[in-house]
Amino acid sequence: MTVPSDPQDQPQETPQLRLLRRMVMLLTAVMIGGVLVTFALIVIRLSDRTPTLPDQVELPDGARAQAVTIGSNWYAVVTDDNRILIFDKTTGNLRQEISLD
Repeated sequence: MTVPSDPQDQPQETPQLRLLRRMVMLLTAVMIGGVLVTFALIVIRLSDRTPTLPDQVELPDGARAQAVTIGSNWYAVVTDDNRILIFDKTTGNLRQEISLD
């Protein structure tokens, strides 16, 4: 097979092929942009947004904590004696006590 030396002997790109090539390049650019935006959103959402708790929680009657749940302005502590203690987040005062059966 010989390579044509004259530029006019080489096949010309058809308009459909040119359109297809541009569409593939555009799709590639959009996909790269989408991956970058997705990565940026994940980094923003997982940044240091840990909830704040007081340094020390005073549990009544020597109860021990098994689990903690945090709300918007409260936190709840589930104790080993089947109680749920709900505390105010700003003052740390006990708001409510719920006994479980």
